[in-house]
Amino acid sequence: MRAIIPTLAALTVAVSILVPAPAVADDDGPFIFEQEPLTSSRVQEGKPWKEESVNLPPWPADSDLIEFKLDGEPSPFRYLIDGKHLAVGSDGVVRYTLVVESSSGARNLSFEGVRCTARGEYKIYAYGVAGKFDRVHDGWKPVSDYGDDYDRCHRSLSRYLLCVPRKFAPRPKKDMIRALQGHVGPYTNAELMSH
Repeated sequence: MRAIIPTLAALTVAVSILVPAPAVADDDGPFIFEQEPLTSSRVQEGKPWKEESVNLPPWPADSDLIEFKLDGEPSPFRYLIDGKHLAVGSDGVVRYTLVVESSSGARNLSFEGVRCTARGEYKIYAYGVAGKFDRVHDGWKPVSDYGDDYDRCHRSLSRYLLCVPRKFAPRPKKDMIRALQGHVGPYTNAELMSH
């Protein structure tokens, strides 16, 4: 029995040497025991976007209307924007009066806004009726990649004419006017990308 006791004592000493003590959090150690934030400390919380209050514009004069062409197939309608009252709000929304005219001369007017986001969004604030605008309570809608001429109109305005492509920001007003007048390459807009 005496031979077993020294062997057990030696084994206990050997095990205590080979098995390390439980890890203790050490500030200088190689392991991180606290959960780190998933984002960099340099990333700051942004402010949520807030739409400004909107006043309706005056009825457009024919002399202020700028005709623009849609991307793709020719349309049976004429599309015009009131260049005089085309504006970018403090909320970044481009607001404009849109006139859609048929071949018979009948016109539909709407006061709208476009947000220059990755996919584009538009909102109708009012429809023109008998020489004045009647406000509607419509929400923001995504610009469709498919659809009729009306969808192509919003796609052309938000992606090429009123917003800087791939920058998701409104163009300066003078560049919007130039783009609407067709003084920009066919939907490449390379010359305005550097502005």
